[in-house]
Order: sequence, then C-alpha cells, then structure tokens
Amino acid sequence: MKITKIEVYQADLPLVDGDYCWADGKSVSAYDSTVIAVTTDTGVVGYGEVVPLGPNYLASYAAGVRAGLRELGPKLIGLNPVMLKLLNSEMDYHLKGHPYVKSGVDMACWDILGKVTGLSVNTLLGGNMNTSGVIMYRAISQGTPASMADLILKYKKEGYTRFQLKLGGDPVEDIERIRETRKVLDAKDVLIGDANTGWTAHQALRIVSAVKDIDVYIEQPCKTYQECLTVRRKTNLPFVLDEVVDDIHSLLTQNKDCCADVVNIKISKFGGLTKARQAVELCSELGLAMTIEDTWGGDINTAAILHLAHSVPSKLQFTCTDFNSYNSVSTGRMEGAVMKDGRMMLPQGLGLGVEPNMEVLNHVFTIQ
Repeated sequence: MKITKIEVYQADLPLVDGDYCWADGKSVSAYDSTVIAVTTDTGVVGYGEVVPLGPNYLASYAAGVRAGLRELGPKLIGLNPVMLKLLNSEMDYHLKGHPYVKSGVDMACWDILGKVTGLSVNTLLGGNMNTSGVIMYRAISQGTPASMADLILKYKKEGYTRFQLKLGGDPVEDIERIRETRKVLDAKDVLIGDANTGWTAHQALRIVSAVKDIDVYIEQPCKTYQECLTVRRKTNLPFVLDEVVDDIHSLLTQNKDCCADVVNIKISKFGGLTKARQAVELCSELGLAMTIEDTWGGDINTAAILHLAHSVPSKLQFTCTDFNSYNSVSTGRMEGAVMKDGRMMLPQGLGLGVEPNMEVLNHVFTIQ
C-alpha cells in the first residue's frame, strides 16, 4: 500500500459562545481548521485534522499547518501509510520540529490502518478501558466572576461535572473567579484553575495561598517549568501541567521532580496519535493521571481524542475534551459518540469512525 495523494482543506469554526478568552487578554472568536485527506493506491482514504488555538498560544498557527504540509507532503508520496513508525521517522527526517504540522497526517494514517484492518483506532491503541465513556470537561472563557459562574451553571445543566476556568489575569480578579465559581458547584464537581502560563511565579504563589482552603486544581500557572516547579513545591493544591508537557522527556523530568498530579496530552503538540500514544503508555506505567485533548479541534480531531482517551486506564482518566461541541460548524459526522451525564462514548465504525463534512471544507491544494 502506498500514499498516492494528500489533499488539504480548510474550514472556519465560529464559537457557539462567542469569543473564547484566556490569559493575557488573548481571545479567538473563530478557529481555523486544516483537514487532511490521505489517499492510497487501494482507494482507501484517511482523514486527520489540526486546529491551533490561534497564533499566540503555542509555537503553531493555522497557516503554518498548510505551509508545512506543502513542504512535507511531497516527501510522503509513495510511503506506506500503515507503517506508522517508519512514516513518523520520515516526517521527522524531512521536517525538523513543527510537530503540529505532522499531527494531521499521522491521524489520517491511523484512520487508514483501522479501515484496512477492519478495526477501530481505539482497538488498535489497545482497547476500550472506559466502557461507560470518558469524563468531559468544559472550558469556561475568561470573564467576570459572575459571568463565569453563569456559564458553569449553563453547562452543569448539560451534564458536565468538570470545569476549567480560564485565568491568568489580574491576581485579585482570578482569586475572586475561583471563589465565586466554586460556590455554584456541587461537592462532587471538579474545578480547575488554568492560568495558561499567564502568572508570574510571585503572582501564582499569592493566588495559591489565597485559595488554599478551596477545592481547586491549579493548572500551568507560569511560563517555564522551573517557575511551575517553584509554585508546586509551595502549595498542597493538586497540580496540572500542560504547556510544558510536549514530549516523553518532559514527562520523565516532571515525574522525577513530582511536579504534577495530572498532565495534559495534546495530540498535535506531540505530533500525532503515534507519539501521543507513547505518552499515554508512559503515564500509565508511571501511574500519572491524564487529560487527553488537543489545542482545539472539530469533529475529526474530537474523534481522535476520544479514541485515545478511551485507551487510558479508568483510574488515570482525569478528563477529556469534546471540542466539536464548542463550534457552530461541524467538520465531520460521528456515529455513537453521544454525551450523557458528563461522559462521552466512542465513535462507532472503522478507523476514527468519522466522515468529513465536505460541504463546509474548502479545498486548498493537492499533493500527488
């Protein structure tokens, strides 16, 4: 089997709730999705998707996905898409770094592997460890304490029990955001205060001291790993790392230092399902809880997130993300991935179990 063609599409994904705001005044009202279709000489087609969280969150941006694919794509024609280790080795050889560019290609090739073997991607990843579904969280865009509390109440009615506050603003306001939103939650609900690197170390220390009596997780308070470690060592609140976790080595470092209770595995930040799977396997052996997600996504990306999340041991499955529900435009159609009581089930079917919605996808270019 050989790759004969790579087609690249684009779609705008406006947000249901309007602007999505996070640390340092950053915001996005519509996300830019790149969908990749990989065609083989047998006629089997696999699909992948990459959606950066704007151009100023990580070292990635939507137009960069497509620029990188113009550079990398021609080198992949003729390769066997189901030889995933070899494929990733070739991508890393021809394009150093830029893992987010490679993520959609790798995802599409997992989709192909499932289709040609007659299996779901989850089965190929080892099987469903969460047969009752994975626990979803809802991200709460930064706003006033009252508006964030109102959003939590809105999504509690939809079954969500885990909420991630977008913080990283003024310390006094962030303390109030945590206090006011915790008041509207039940004891069983989980609250995560995510600064998205927005606090300096001294601000973070002030905040964790002020909310030490509140049931809240602290996520990625500062930009650097060393700053986060400093804060971690001076608080008893449970700690989540995200932006500084991007490869196996970062996971090993934080494990040695006991810097996190939970780590976020973002598929595109690792470069696709192949390397994200390695991270899941390592964390599983280390007994480290995980959130499985991506920087952002539509339906195709969400399908991949669900397949990977269901492969996490249930005790270590902290939470997951249904990014497709944040968007007013659907890039694909999943069967069986229903949401109930704050949990979401696996998509049904072969491969990723998702079909692209070609009506909303704009063709950009073809490589063959």
